[in-house]
Amino acid sequence: MTPDPPSFDAIVLAGGRSSRLGGVPKAGLVLDGETLLQRTCTALSRAGHLTVVGPAPDGPDAVAGRPSFVREDPVFAGPAAAVVAGFRASPQPRAPWCAVVACDMPRVGELLGILLAEAAAGDATSLVAVDDGRDQPLAALYRSDDLAIAIDAVLGRGSADNLSMRSLLASVSTRPVPVPPGTTHDVDTWNDARELGVDVP
Repeated sequence: MTPDPPSFDAIVLAGGRSSRLGGVPKAGLVLDGETLLQRTCTALSRAGHLTVVGPAPDGPDAVAGRPSFVREDPVFAGPAAAVVAGFRASPQPRAPWCAVVACDMPRVGELLGILLAEAAAGDATSLVAVDDGRDQPLAALYRSDDLAIAIDAVLGRGSADNLSMRSLLASVSTRPVPVPPGTTHDVDTWNDARELGVDVP
């Protein structure tokens, strides 16, 4: 019998500069008639609380899952600062797990299914996807308690402004979870967009 997937909250990072796309926001790029942000939030719609770190799109029903929208402080302070902002904005009590994903991975639904199944079947260690031999800290399912301790430690020393994800997660014990090649591929360049089937202006 397959165990039930665990309860989780989720943080979506959607507020980067998109420098290699000429400043075009990744969240608004379209694949199969949906923006990448819509696609990501739909995949995460079972989250107890869904937080998007980035600008809110127009319209109250623009994305599934009724996410809250926040910004890192200062804006564009990097992914670690965005994770801190998203986590601190989540109301308590928190779910035992917290998914952290970038908004521009078209196969995020497949990724989440793998991580949740691994969490349900395994121990209580935070899980980081490994795609083609590379750890992906923005494609992960963290224990909320561990993430809270790590964030408190960072803020106790100062700020998360321009902090690396490696530094933020230095105290978090993680277990690698191999995923099928390409599961975490994202849109950094227009060539990436074309290869992933994303509409290119």
